[in-house]
This record gives sequence, structure tokens and C-alpha cells, in this order.
Amino acid sequence: MPIILNPISPVAFTVFGLPIRWYALAYIAAFVIGYFLFRAFARRRDSGLNMSRHELDDLFSWIILGVIIGGRLGYVLFYNLPFFLAHPLEIFAVWHGGMSFHGGLIGVVAATFLFTRSWTRGLRVLDLISVAAPIGLFFGRIANFINMEIMGRPTDSRIGVFFNGVSDVPRHASPLYEAATEGLLLFIIMLCLYRYTKLRRSPGALCGAMAMFYAVFRIICEQFRAPDAQIGFLTSWGLTMGTLLSSIMFLGGAGLFYFAIKNSKK
Repeated sequence: MPIILNPISPVAFTVFGLPIRWYALAYIAAFVIGYFLFRAFARRRDSGLNMSRHELDDLFSWIILGVIIGGRLGYVLFYNLPFFLAHPLEIFAVWHGGMSFHGGLIGVVAATFLFTRSWTRGLRVLDLISVAAPIGLFFGRIANFINMEIMGRPTDSRIGVFFNGVSDVPRHASPLYEAATEGLLLFIIMLCLYRYTKLRRSPGALCGAMAMFYAVFRIICEQFRAPDAQIGFLTSWGLTMGTLLSSIMFLGGAGLFYFAIKNSKK
């Protein structure tokens, strides 16, 4: 017997008639918690950053822009380019949904290096972001579930979810799987690597590790997640865009991790 749920309104509450959506609250919570976690890490003597409060605030402004611009452009390019070519103004309608984690990642990397203008310092910043970022992923996936977005493939298992009046069949609650793995579990792993290993002394090592762990968790979750309707499977054997991008991300993370460890031994 599947889990039967009533649909949850995407609007959390209204302020003077203005709807405040769960998705917006998820982003706000992610940025606020991520900011304070990053600031706590950056203040440690062994962080190698020595950034002032003003620099931290400026850096975070760049990161927020990188997430939003990169995430949106990533979705446009990777997931629905024909539609946006036909309706270019929809690119700016972020309230209609459509953000790509992989695009957001590229945006954050670009914003970080543009701000720091230093390879080593940029990698140190990305290492600390890698420890804090999974919390943002957790909130984002919870918002996806509330919005009934990126739901999973049909299933007859007891953990299948059926939304009254919305679902055609019970489906895997894949956003919750991703919240648990790419969010909570990844955060615990990254925090342990940061606190109990020497990886933080090798610029880029934590960032590379995060990329690899995320890629593995995402590829696993993609086996339960329904492919985007406008794309479907990329191959006859079930390759999805998320799996493809995550595989590339794993290879990039592995390369970065290898060079970070190699350079630290010099």
C-alpha cells in the first residue's frame, strides 16, 4: 500500500498579498545557514583565507549570483534549450521553476575565481563551500518534494507516494532520497573529512571529494527519479541527463582530488 498524501501548496504564506513560496524559503535558508557555516570555517586559523567581514560579505554576494545565474543557465542549456530558444523571455522567469545543480556549480566556481583572482585562494574558498553546500541541497530537495517536482519513477513498493488528485500512479519520492543522500549524508561526510582528516591542508581536495561523493549519490538517485519529460532517456539503456552530467562531475572531481593531494606532497 503506497503512502497517500494530499498535495502541499507551493505557497507557504502571503505578505500583503504577495505569495511567499517554499522554494524561495528554501533558497533563503540555504544561503543564510551556508553563510554562517562558511564564516565559521573561514575564521579558523588553518583555513588559509584570512578574510575580513567585508570580504566575506562581498564573496557571498558573488556566490549567490553564481548559484542563481549558473543554475538557471544550466537548466536552459542542459535540460530545455529548444523551449527557451522559442521563448527567450522565459529564461528570466525563474519563479516558474527550472534550476540545474550542475549549472549552479559551474556558476559558483566561476564566481569564486573571478572574486579571488587566485588559483590557490579560490580552491580554499571552494573547499569550505563544499562543506557547507550540502545543507542548501537538502532544503532545495525538500522544496522540490513540496512542489511535486522531479518526482520518481512509478513503483508498487510500500514507500511509493501517491498525491491525491495529482499522481497518476504511486511514485518514488526521489526528492526525499536526494535530500537524505546529497543533503544530510553528504554534509556529515564532508564535515567529518574537514574536521578529522588533513584534506583541508590540500587546496582543492575537499572540493574534489565533494564532487565525487555528490556524483555517486546523484547517479544512485537517478535510478529512482523519472527523467525530465522534455528530454526522456538519452539512450536505449536508460541514461539520463543527470547521470551524464554527474559522471563528468565525478571525473572532474577525481582529477582535482588527485592533483590536490599530489601538490600537497611537494
